[in-house]
Order: sequence, then structure tokens, then C-alpha cells
Amino acid sequence: MAKYVLGIDMGTTSIKVVLLDLSSKAVTDSFTLPTNADIINNEVHAKEQDTVQVIKTLNECIAFLPKDKLLNVSRIGVSGQMHGIVFWKSQTGCDWTDGDSGQLFRPKDTSQLITWQDGRCNSDFLATLPKPNSHLNVATGYGCSTIFWYMKNRPGFLSDFMVAGTIHDYVVSMLCGSESCVMTDQNAASWGYFNTGTNQWNIDILKEAGFPVHLLPGCVPSGCLAGQTCCEWHGIPANTPVGAALGDLQCSVYSCMTDRTDAVLNISTSAQLSYAMPLDFTLPNCPDPNSTISYFPYFNGSYLAVAASLNGGNVMANLVGMLSGWMNELGVELSDSSLYEKLIKCALAVDSSDLRAT
Repeated sequence: MAKYVLGIDMGTTSIKVVLLDLSSKAVTDSFTLPTNADIINNEVHAKEQDTVQVIKTLNECIAFLPKDKLLNVSRIGVSGQMHGIVFWKSQTGCDWTDGDSGQLFRPKDTSQLITWQDGRCNSDFLATLPKPNSHLNVATGYGCSTIFWYMKNRPGFLSDFMVAGTIHDYVVSMLCGSESCVMTDQNAASWGYFNTGTNQWNIDILKEAGFPVHLLPGCVPSGCLAGQTCCEWHGIPANTPVGAALGDLQCSVYSCMTDRTDAVLNISTSAQLSYAMPLDFTLPNCPDPNSTISYFPYFNGSYLAVAASLNGGNVMANLVGMLSGWMNELGVELSDSSLYEKLIKCALAVDSSDLRAT
């Protein structure tokens, strides 16, 4: 009987799920839905998402996959937006209930998801933060920066929670029934105050600043298992191994980099140009504030060099929104996901000579 790997991507604007046949290594089924979960607070330039709506969309995506194949899922892998943060209570982070497609979980005692696009930590605020022991700068939208902001502006908020992680770390923790959170170095490096050379948080620096270090997840290497499903989920058997959540950037590069000399241009809610560094690459001693290149953990101790524009996908989203509005005015109903598919097909159909000429 065929066995499958379930892949989940907790994206900024949509959630994607796929089933991969273990024997043929081919994707047999996939489904995507927009989250429609944005909550914008212009007063503090916040960019948040409704965690309940995000997980509702995840459940809807899984429910669209063939039931007979979900019964034969033998592994679950999860990726998502790396810099964002969600808080929850250790023992009551979700409720498990019976749904039409089997058991599912719904968030409970969780915060909203503060996304990587959050702008509440302006340059003046960031300048007040302690200098990290890391080759990476700290920016607004990063998990640790957001916690520092709450320490200064809403300290009572943090006292309500005992665990924090990315949205995909949260999903993995709930699936495994974990009271704590484990995080790969891919996500930890994107939170700030994490030394990728030692694979440790800057605990001493953070403690001296009064940072609630109990909120920091435990760290594991990318590719490790986080645990097993604590119960049946949409028909997927209990005790199915679940991988620790990975960064969406690293996963998107891994899926199409056939050779280490390849460069990968990824356009989603942001845009990044990435390439793999040599295996003997040595990290810079400290971040260069003027550099347009950042180095993020990849797999097996290697690094990706990343140049991020942070606007490519927003441009695409605005284009899709404009086209959707025009189509509605003409009386034609077409979903955003269908428009994305058509735009991608058009791009793939362009002759390479036309691209060179452009």
C-alpha cells in the first residue's frame, strides 16, 4: 500500500498542503487557500493575523485532500514564515474536536500572529536594544524584537503566556501535544539574538536586559523530528512522526536547487535571491549594517546567501487584486488562487529569447 508524506506551508498570504508519494517521490495531490486573516493596526504600524482564522484555513486545506491517502500518511513536514511570532499557554494552546473529516484542533489561549511584516519596532526603538552576539542584524517583525516591544509597551501581555514560536512551530507543537516548543536553527536565526555558530540563544545578553528567556524555544538541528502526532488528525494516524518546523525560504530553495552552483529567485509575499555558500564558508564576526546580503542557516551546517527585496510578492498581490477587481466589474468570478495560477502559466510560457530581450 502506498505511503505518503504530508507537506504543509504556513505562508503569509496563503496556506499550501501537498501529498508526496514516498515510492515515486511525486506530488499526487495539493491544495491552496488564502488565509484572509490580516489584522492591521495603523496606530502602532502593527501587522497581525487572526490565529484562529489561520488554523481554520489549515484545517480546510487538509480536509480537501483524499481521505484514503491521509490514512496512509507516514510523515508530516511543516514550513512557514520565519520571523513572525505567536504566544500560547503551555497546556491549553488548543482544543481538539471532532470534525467532518476527523479530529482537528482549534487555537485556544493563544495570541494573534505578529507577522514578519510588523512595523511597530521603528529604528529609534531598535537602537535601544542590546547588541546581539550574532552575525545577523535585528529588525522589526523579528520574534525577539517583538518581545522587547511588549516588554516596554505592554508588559502585562507577556505574563499571560508561557510559550512562543513561529506559526509553524505552533502547529507542530499542537500536533505533537507538546507543552513546550522546539525550533530549528533556521527559524531561530530569523528571530534575532541567536548565534548560529554555537546554535544557542544569547541568554546572558537577554537576561541582563530583563528579557523573559523562558519564552525562547529549545533549539534542534534542521531536519530533526519534533515528535509524533498525539492523536488522529483528519484521518492521519496517531503517532505519525512530525518534523521540527523549517523556514519557508530554505524549503523553497531546497525544492528547486539541483546543484549547489544554482541561484534561486523566490517570489512570494516577499522576494529573495539566494545561493548556497561553499561548505567551508566562515561567517563574518558581526553584522554589517550596510550589507545587502544576509547569511541564513540552510541544511547540514551550510548557509544560504540571501538578498531580499521584501516587496516582490506584495507587487504580485497588488496585481492580482487589481485584476480580480476588474474581473468582478465585468461580471466574471475568478478566485485569487486561479489568477495566480494563470499568471504563473503565462510567465512559464514566455520564450527565453523574449526574456533576454526584455
